[in-house]
Formats: sequence, structure tokens, C-alpha cells
Amino acid sequence: MGRRSAPAHGTMQAGNTESSVMSNCDEQQRRGAIGISRREVLARSGMGLASLALGGMLADQGLVTPALAGADANPMLPRNPHFPAKARHVIHLFMNGGPSHVDTFDPKPLLQKHAGQNLPTENLRTERKTGVAFGSPFRFQKYGESGIEVSELFARTAESIDDICVIRSMHANVPNHEPSLMLMNCGDQTQVRPSVGSWITYGLGTENQNLPGFVAMCPRGYPIKDAENWQSAFLPGAYQGTYVDSQHTEVDRLVANIRNDALPKPEQRRQLDLVQQMNRRHAERRQQDAALESRIHALELAYRMQMEATDAFDIEQEPKHIREMYGDGTQARQILIARRLIERGVRYVQLWHGQGQPWDSHDDLEVNHRRLASECDQAIGALLKDLKQRGLLDETLVIWGGEFGRTPTVEMPTPGSNAGKINGRDHNHYGFTVWLAGGGVRGGQVYGSTDDFGFAAIEDKVHVHDLHATVLHLLGFDHTRLTYRHAGRDFRLTDVHGRVIDAVMNS
Repeated sequence: MGRRSAPAHGTMQAGNTESSVMSNCDEQQRRGAIGISRREVLARSGMGLASLALGGMLADQGLVTPALAGADANPMLPRNPHFPAKARHVIHLFMNGGPSHVDTFDPKPLLQKHAGQNLPTENLRTERKTGVAFGSPFRFQKYGESGIEVSELFARTAESIDDICVIRSMHANVPNHEPSLMLMNCGDQTQVRPSVGSWITYGLGTENQNLPGFVAMCPRGYPIKDAENWQSAFLPGAYQGTYVDSQHTEVDRLVANIRNDALPKPEQRRQLDLVQQMNRRHAERRQQDAALESRIHALELAYRMQMEATDAFDIEQEPKHIREMYGDGTQARQILIARRLIERGVRYVQLWHGQGQPWDSHDDLEVNHRRLASECDQAIGALLKDLKQRGLLDETLVIWGGEFGRTPTVEMPTPGSNAGKINGRDHNHYGFTVWLAGGGVRGGQVYGSTDDFGFAAIEDKVHVHDLHATVLHLLGFDHTRLTYRHAGRDFRLTDVHGRVIDAVMNS
């Protein structure tokens, strides 16, 4: 059965996650036998507050599940998935704007041969008018024992190609950024839904209670759709991604208010205890107040982060040769921070690349893609090698990709767009590439393919829902059973879709 909430009187109970051994039916039967809710029992009991405190203490020590410990129990305690997992952590390298698959991980010799010629595109809908075939300006070559071809743009990443599964048959629903971002990050292109990282932390909790379970690093401000990309939606607010503006180098600017210079730690603890006591009394009179319960958890986490966040985000603590291996710049720094977060028990880290100057190369593709790849290729290659050397790659799933790909044909200039240039590509959701590494993935293989020119996925097609189902499976979840009851129905990341792609996983 799936992990789900225990709603009271038809409403969700935020911050109250059931273990995999307790179903909604079990909870309803238990309450039916008693006749009153757990909170009513505590309120009527002379030892109610003491029992509540004891439940929280036991939950913090992992001796009981949050669902049984009380409303103020820590919702981020580590929990077991449905079955033994291959991966325990995720690093999602998100290439914002849609990198061109035919210029990175999906070589098309026929596209080069027919460059400048008209191609059969009548059955494919693009966002704007496209023209003749546009051959890739980048060289491809074979790497590793597997001999998989990769563009010169990602030569350093390709050094680990035998640990990478390249899925060349991805497809989405529409050729627009906003809905495609929501589909890739939240599983639905139109409705407000929890993000992938929120679902994962809801199901697994996290291994370090002094750091957020889900961190989203995006330099220079929010991307398109803002914080919706890492939202918890109707899940309890504790599962919302914690945003970090990784353009900054000082820890005090990376994590706002990380230090309190006005009060020493003991005084802060006493102050927080008083505030939390009042919050809990307030919560007792207001059942299922998701905002209040999330605030209780957030205040506690903020205090605890002072002890560990400064260390986790400070890459100067790394040896010089490690920092040089990752390279310089914002991307190198945030990718190295991601490794530091993962080894400290953070469950899900999403790294955004392309904010401000995205991979959305409607013109000057050669210049822009080369610049963007140079910002991250060395660090991605270093991450894969570093994780492997530390024994972390086997338990860390690394995902690379954007919200869609780009057309193999050149985009024609339109009034007010492209500045008259004919050297870029339009959006393409019919076929694109995502690759996976580590975390139970069988590396050194290509799964699926697009047609001869790279327009559309044709063999072993993988929809975004299939990708999500596979990611959850690697983390130990049956995607049809990881559910949350909201508005009278059980929701899941994959909605009513998705199939696990067994071929991409180690047996």
C-alpha cells in the first residue's frame, strides 16, 4: 500500500505521514473504535501535553513513526520505501531552456548530410516556422568501452560514459517552456502539483535533520514559473524545496540569516522553545492547519541549520586538488556543494543551469551552447568521478536534461525575434535526451532513439511520466502506491500514467 496522509473529516492532515504498514483504512478503523481523534484524546487526558512531548521525542529518535507520534513530530525523519532501494539520493542537473539533443548526446550523420535541404516536417508542430536542416556545428566522437558518441561540448562528462545511460527517446506534451517545466518538475503541465523532490522527501524523509531534505540551487534568481518548480503544493510545507541563490560565495548570503549575532545559541534555544510551545498550543486548537504545522517545522530546522549549513556550503574546506578538479565559476561551485550536501544526507538536490542566459538557443546556437557547456562540463565530469571514488555513485542517482529538446531544422526569423539570424533551433518536445548515472542505473548504454534527423522519438519512447516512474522505482517506490489523499482522491507524481523502464536499471 502507498504512503499517504491520515485525513480527518475529509481534510488532509499536514505533516502527518503514515508509515508503509498503516493504511487509511487501518487509521479509520482505529479511530472508529475509539470514537474520537488522537488530538481529542490528548486534550482530554491529564497528561496530554506530556504525552505529546514524549511522542515527539520518540519520533526524533526514530522509535515511532511521525504518524503515530503526534502532529508536531518531525515529518522529515528517514523512512523505508516500499522495497529495497538502489538509490538513496538524487542530484538533478537541470539545463534550463532546453538543450539541443542533436548537438550534445544524439548525433545525426544524416542531418549533416542534408544540411541546408528541406526535410519532411509536415507532421510535426513547432512553435514557430522552421526552415532547412541545420547540421550540428559540433564534432561527435566515441568514448569509453561502450563507444557511445558524445559531442565535443561534453567531452569531460563523456569520460564517464560507461557509467551513464543515455535515453535518446524522451518526449513531452507541448513545445512551450512553462507547461514543459511543470511536467518535468511536477508531473503535470497545468495543475498545481507537488514537485519530484517533494514527493521523494515525503516518501523517504531525509538523513540529516540539520539540513533541508530538498535543496534547489538556482543562481541569479528564480527561473520561469518561479518556486513552482520545487513546490510542495498540497503536500505538507515541510517537503517544499529550499531555494538557494548559488551565485553568492559567502555562506551568509547563500543562506539568509544563517547566523544570529545578537543571541548566543543557548539563548536562541530558550527563545525558540517558548515560541514553539505557544505554536503547539495554538495548533492543538486548530486541527489540520498545514501552514502552522509547516511553520513549526521550519523554525526548528532554521535553528538546527546554524550548526551544519555553514560547513556544508563552504567549499573552501575542500582540498585544493578537489576544487581544481571541479573548476571555477558558479556552476562548478554549486555542483561541488551538491556533492557535499549528498554526503551529509540531503535527499534531493536540484541544480539549475542557464538562468538568465538559458539553453534556449533560438539564435547563435553554436556560440551559446559552447559557452553554456563550458560552464558545467568539467564540473559534471568531476562530480561523476568524485562520487565514484568516494563510493557514493552507487547510492546517488544523477539526472541530466532540460524540459525538452530542439529542432534539427533552423528557426526562421520572425518580427521582433532572432534579430534576423538564421543560426538557431526552436523548441522540440517530440524527441530529446535525458541521461541517468549511478543509483542502480546500468551505464554504458543508449536507450531508445529518435528518427534519422532527430525530430521525434520513434524507438522505445519514454514519456516524462515514465522517467518519473523509473526514478521512483530506483528509490524503492512503486509509483502507483506512493500517494497522498487530497480533495477526495489519492494523488501521485505520475497521476494515472507512467511505466518503469526496466532496461535502464541494473538487474
